[in-house]
Amino acid sequence: RNYYGGNWASFSFSGLLSWIKENQQKTDTGDDCEEWRKLILDNEEVISLSKKDKTIQNVEDFCFGDQDSAKDVEEAGALSKLPVFGASGVEGTAEQSEKECPLTESADAENQEPEKAADTEPASAAEGKDMETTSENEGSQSTALGGSTLESGKAETAPSESSAQEPKKITYSQIVREGRRFNIDLVSKLLYSRGLLIDLLIKSNVSRYAEFKNVTRILAFRDGKVEQVPCSRADVFNSRQLTMVEKRMLMKFLTFCLDYEQHPDEYQDYENSTFAQFLRTRKLTPSLQHFILHSIAMVSETDCSTLEGLQATKKFLQCLGRYGNTPFLFPLYGQGEIPQCFCRLCAVFGGIYCLRHPVRCLVVDKGSGRCKAIVDHFGQRISAKYFIVEDSYLSDSVCTNVCYRQISRAVLITDRSVLNTDSEQQVSVLTVPPVELGKPAVCVIELCSSTMTCMKDTYLVHLTCPSTNTAREDLEPAVQKLFNLSTEKEAENEELEKPKVLWAVYFNMRDSSGLDRNSYNGLPSNVYVCSGPDSALGNDCAVKQAETVFREMFPTEEFCPPSPNPEDIIYDEDGIASEEAGLGNSPETKPETSVEESSSEGSAAPKKEDNEE
Repeated sequence: RNYYGGNWASFSFSGLLSWIKENQQKTDTGDDCEEWRKLILDNEEVISLSKKDKTIQNVEDFCFGDQDSAKDVEEAGALSKLPVFGASGVEGTAEQSEKECPLTESADAENQEPEKAADTEPASAAEGKDMETTSENEGSQSTALGGSTLESGKAETAPSESSAQEPKKITYSQIVREGRRFNIDLVSKLLYSRGLLIDLLIKSNVSRYAEFKNVTRILAFRDGKVEQVPCSRADVFNSRQLTMVEKRMLMKFLTFCLDYEQHPDEYQDYENSTFAQFLRTRKLTPSLQHFILHSIAMVSETDCSTLEGLQATKKFLQCLGRYGNTPFLFPLYGQGEIPQCFCRLCAVFGGIYCLRHPVRCLVVDKGSGRCKAIVDHFGQRISAKYFIVEDSYLSDSVCTNVCYRQISRAVLITDRSVLNTDSEQQVSVLTVPPVELGKPAVCVIELCSSTMTCMKDTYLVHLTCPSTNTAREDLEPAVQKLFNLSTEKEAENEELEKPKVLWAVYFNMRDSSGLDRNSYNGLPSNVYVCSGPDSALGNDCAVKQAETVFREMFPTEEFCPPSPNPEDIIYDEDGIASEEAGLGNSPETKPETSVEESSSEGSAAPKKEDNEE
């Protein structure tokens, strides 16, 4: 690929269009040249790797907005063809590639993406400041906390009544022209504030490269309406949609869930029942059962056991209040920033990332059965002790016993929020219950422009669920419940109560998580397989998998040890950080900020708490 991150990547709008085109017109990337076979010795054999990516299927995109004239779109497209992160269709030199994704050691500070570079200031200027403001054009405030820049979850100025009722008309050419304002994730996830990924970011000090924003609302879809779910104690007692009796019921049940292990007599009779059945025995009203099942525990109505539901509810409650009123954080510029954070750390210590560098095969020693080297597309043989390969690179001959799951994904650009309030800058998570029993619920994440993932006056909406059919068949019913899909001409005489979809894409993504190593046929012992993204809302699966692979290779080493502070870095003559050093002021990194605690309500940041070691 000529972009970083695989299926964890984020794209600008033009980059996503190129990615869509690639996956709608898949071609074999291999050639018939056999010269490379001269590199294979008599006592060696090869395991060929897949020549094309089969992890993305059923890609369909639609434009519902005003498409303007063809000339306008063409002009807008010409303006948008600048080097951007993840723009898989942009052909250029290696220098241009480094501008697109400034992660490698050789990247130059002047090559940083203009919009991101404009949002930051030199580290020397940041020293001694309690707060720094970024993204001034969005009116959002970020706070330096725990060594990372953190976005305040508080809302900005309230829109006027007229603007709230009449959203600005956004045309397709505007979206193309402002394409660099979009950072669109292939996989939609959130970070639990007490999840494994946040703990790892804090422990390793990688959090200094990350910027976060609170998820400000948990929503529910019930009886055809979108409602806000009270989560914290304050939310419950301030809620106008619950009666006093319901408030007491809800607080009593949530208190029980926090230490349910201490009261086994209350649930052990229902261990073989579903969580939904258990809730019916707790004297909760139907609305409370709905809130708990779909918006707090976020579990299936038919497949989730009582214990799994209690565990999920407890995890949700334990994450409340650490960085805001909800359990979740979202990384500014998209989920694709998280892999980049770890890539920057690796690059400082000499890790090399090669784009547009296909690998033909693994070279295996017939005697020991271990992998000795790989042969790349350029006929170069590269030796190593260990090889880590993502599942998608393995050919059908290796994956004979593998049965994959699929994830249904949709990404929408809309003109307003699913639940309008006084503030336009809301980050919301919503679960849409299945239309019929046995079907999966749909997780919806709605992002505003202050998350740096979409242009002003638009929202970016991600929908995800485990696949039962094509992505469009799985997700379009939920889209139709929440949004207006009519085109401009059809909508002229309609009163639009729902947000209007301006553009949409549907696709199925392979879920290879949870596969056992024994599923792969004839894999050498020193070749380790990692999966692509899973369908869960959090990132625990990826963190556990990374640590497991690391410990198998290096059982006596610490996994992601803390990196030193920037001022402690020592460089050798070649400019590479020494082993005693850590993250440096390398050009691909974001400027360091002062370590200050934020007192603003709703601010979000991974930082060590007083009682944490």
